[in-house]
Amino acid sequence: MNFVEELKWRGMLHDITPGAEEKLAQGPVVGYAGFDPTATSLHIGNLIPIMLLLHFQRCGHKPIALVGGATGMIGDPSGKSEERKLLSMENIANNQECIRKQLSKFLDFSGPNAAEIVNNYDWFKNISFLEFLRDTGKHLTVNYMVSKDSVKNRWENGISYTEFSYQLLQAYDFYHLYTHKNCVLQIGGSDQWGNITSGTELVRRKAGGEAFALTCPLLTRADGKKFGKTAGGESV
Repeated sequence: MNFVEELKWRGMLHDITPGAEEKLAQGPVVGYAGFDPTATSLHIGNLIPIMLLLHFQRCGHKPIALVGGATGMIGDPSGKSEERKLLSMENIANNQECIRKQLSKFLDFSGPNAAEIVNNYDWFKNISFLEFLRDTGKHLTVNYMVSKDSVKNRWENGISYTEFSYQLLQAYDFYHLYTHKNCVLQIGGSDQWGNITSGTELVRRKAGGEAFALTCPLLTRADGKKFGKTAGGESV
């Protein structure tokens, strides 16, 4: 079964980077999608990325579901008109465990392409701020980061450095999984395109490798706004 063709006929493909389809056709690859624990449950808007991981695995590839224990402390500005409310460490830990249990119901954790669940807090907790700026921050310019829609759409009303840095953190996730899990594909909603392609760029600049992005359409409400934990999304 061809993964990209499967998504096309289902209407689940929004955008894909050049070369990704050819890479997938060469044989099984590792890909991931991320889910931040900003609430106790996944929501309806998460369903399409989860289904993408499910079809990805059924096509013979290996899926990784990333629970953002670290990025959940920051909050993704993509598609948001205002700053997220920061959660306590206790809330994040509880949400993280709830979401981990939910993801376990959708993916197959046995066989040659067994799914994995990882937590980005496991690698970020050992990286100092100065180390991150020196070894990672230098690879993406402010000009490049500002050009992304997740930042541009917030520029007029202001965006904190905390949320501005989210893009770089997500990019590092992709770099880490590329170097430690041989992960070459990141999957997400169409509003994640800027963050995901920042990851492919970081892999290219920092590791000299090639990584790919694939996004799906957003599931939206009647008013056109996306379902989300902070946008009135319903729990799965």
